[in-house]
Amino acid sequence: MAWVDLLTAFGLAIALEGFAYAAFPGPMRRAMAAVSLQPEQALRFAGVLALAAGVLIVWLARG
Repeated sequence: MAWVDLLTAFGLAIALEGFAYAAFPGPMRRAMAAVSLQPEQALRFAGVLALAAGVLIVWLARG
């Protein structure tokens, strides 16, 4: 993977998160408040699931 691909993916992730906050500020604030109340183990599990899903999507997209 080239650095350009990594920077492109990083920029896309930031843009999508920015869109969510711009389009839905109230629900995003409530979601962040709910996340802050979750135990670390639940956050870690969700992070591992998100990581696995992301790797799977990239693997399928890149063939």
